[in-house]
This record gives sequence, structure tokens and C-alpha cells, in this order.
Amino acid sequence: MAGELFDDAAPRSVTVLGATGSIGGNTLDLIRRNPQAFDVEALTANTNVAALAEAARATNARLAVVGDERVYGDLQDALAGTGIEVAAGHQAIVEAAARPVDWTMAAMVGAAGLAPALAVIARGGTLALANKETLVCAGPLITAEVARHGATVLPVDSEHNAIFQVLDGARPETVDKLILTASGGPFRTTDPEALSAIRPEQAVAHPNWAMGAKVSVDSATMMNKGLELIEAYHLFQVPEDRLDVLIHPQSIVHSMVAYRDGSVLAQMGVPDMRTPIAHTLAWPMRMRTPVARLNLAEIGQLTFETPDSRRFPALTLARKALQTGGCAPTILNAANEVAVDAFLGGRIGFLDIPGTVESVLAEMPASQVTTIADVLEVDRDARAAASRITARRAG
Repeated sequence: MAGELFDDAAPRSVTVLGATGSIGGNTLDLIRRNPQAFDVEALTANTNVAALAEAARATNARLAVVGDERVYGDLQDALAGTGIEVAAGHQAIVEAAARPVDWTMAAMVGAAGLAPALAVIARGGTLALANKETLVCAGPLITAEVARHGATVLPVDSEHNAIFQVLDGARPETVDKLILTASGGPFRTTDPEALSAIRPEQAVAHPNWAMGAKVSVDSATMMNKGLELIEAYHLFQVPEDRLDVLIHPQSIVHSMVAYRDGSVLAQMGVPDMRTPIAHTLAWPMRMRTPVARLNLAEIGQLTFETPDSRRFPALTLARKALQTGGCAPTILNAANEVAVDAFLGGRIGFLDIPGTVESVLAEMPASQVTTIADVLEVDRDARAAASRITARRAG
């Protein structure tokens, strides 16, 4: 199988940051199906010791790291006698990311993934980026570091991966528009007046994709698509006014590139994250996957519609943050993370999520950031502001 994938090359060494989440789990599924093709250096998780230990054993990883130092002893016990190295803490995750490997999956959720991603970039590595917040929080700094160190960033989000596959990057002047598609989430047809009564269990029930709770809520508010707009701006260096969003409920067309001659190229496939993950895992080759094959005759119809700004105010907030520039996207992301956590905890309502983000954006100046320390300071301040606002709303 390794020969089929990589022309009889040696196994590709890999690290998976965020190995126990949805993206990490799908990545490990592909790796386990092709054991001769991959050599696992390190796996990381935040708190899920049992799943991390199981994955480390199954892939013969050299290192397993848990972010929460309080469960370090549990990880030691779970891997005792295996010869697998164990470590704990955020800095240990950064150090794991810095280990030289051919390919690293960045699947940690939230701003916590920023420092590990930078560690991969600093060694000139190949980074499969599934963490939106890395580019949202620090896009200009990340792209500058990628250029400085000669690193490679491969987008894993299905939308960005689709664009990556059909974009003529050598001739950007031929591109009219990048079109990101969105499923519309579980509330695409819900009366906007009824959204205030939405409960967490409804918001995490995505109709097409199996995702973690935070990402599912972002899909329900369409903040995920707003974050993806910002990410696409940095990944593909296309002006904001040439980035568009279309709701596509079937989630078959993952995104499109419109060219100046009138051609529109799309990447299609069934909604399964193993497809974009496999594309980056084997890049520049392609690998066989167990993903169901697309049958357009069976599907019968593909539909598209314009997002309703009344139903999805988060998308408008994200575009305004991108237009404002400076640290506005960092503020947007941090406030959203806090608000989503408060919603999932039952402390605020569904519509309080974009309401909180809007309030924090209005409260904080969109100053310029020139260092990662600046980004982290803005992130902390925005989280503190969002926490105060959600506490008031909860009261």
C-alpha cells in the first residue's frame, strides 16, 4: 500500500495535534488503514486520556501528550510498559509539534492551536491546517512566518481544501471569485423569531457532518463560515470583495472557483472529512479511502441559496471584522469561543452568541498587532470582556 501511495518511498512520518477529536479521529482512521505508509511520531489531546492512550497503542506512536497536566498520571498509567514516551502541558504540546516530521495535522480547537502551529511552521514543516483560529487570530503573522521559513500549509477544511484543489494558484489574476459553500446548519429554514428558544442539543445536531460541539454550534450560527471567509482571505490572498458564500444544503459541492472567462470549477464529494484529510495526508499524491463514492443520479438535485443575514448575523459580523482588519478578527474569534461555551453550558441563549460577539467588537479597539504576544494579549482581553458580558446576560 505504501508503494501505491508514495511511489515506494519510505513511510511518511506524521504527528497529529488534537488526535482525539473528530478530525484527529478521522486522520488516525486513514493512518490505521495504511500502516505501512505512515510512521507516527506524536499524538496529542487535551484531556481524553483513554482515547489518546488507545490511539497511541494502535499506531505505535513514539510520544503521547495530554494538555491537562492534572491527568498526566493517568496517561502514565495507561501507557505503562509500552515504551511510548508521555508528557503533559501546553508547552509539551508545542515541543511535540516542533519534532521533525514530514507532515503534521493541526486539529486542536480554538486559539490553543496557535503556538503548536507556529512550532511546525518555524521548522519549515508541512502543516495540514484544520484549526480555523490559527489564521483568523493571526493571519498576517502566520503567512509572514510561512514565507520566512519556507513552510507548507495545506488546508483541511472541506471548503478550503476544495478551493485548493481547483484554484490556479500560479495565475491568481485569472480568478474572479472564490465561493465558499455552507450547509446552512440545522436552522437554515427556522423562523428567525424562533431562534431565541434554541437549546444546545438542537444546535449540535448538524444535518450532514459529524463534528465536535463547538464547531457544530458555529455551523448553526454560521460563524464557522465567517471564520472561513477570514481564513480564505489569508490562505489564498484574494481581496474580501471577491469572497462569497452560498448555502448548499446537500453539502456535495464543497466550494467553487469562478474564473474571468466565465468558467466555474467545483470540487464535489459526499460529506466525509476523510476526503480532504486524505488529500493533504498523501499530497501531492492521492490515496485510496473508504469514503462512499458520489452518485449524482441518486442525489438527483443540488440547490443553492443566499444566506439570510437576519437568521445568520454572525456571518455579517465576521465579514465586518475582516473589513476592519487589525485585531478585529482576533476579537471576533475569542468572543465567539467564550459565548459558545456559555451557550453550551446553558448560561446564555442562542442569539446571545452573536450578540456577545457584537458587543465585544464594539467595546474593544481594532488596533494593529505585530507580534504573537500582541495577538495573545488581545485574545485574553477579548475573552475577559466576553466573560463579563455573558455573565451579565446570564444574570
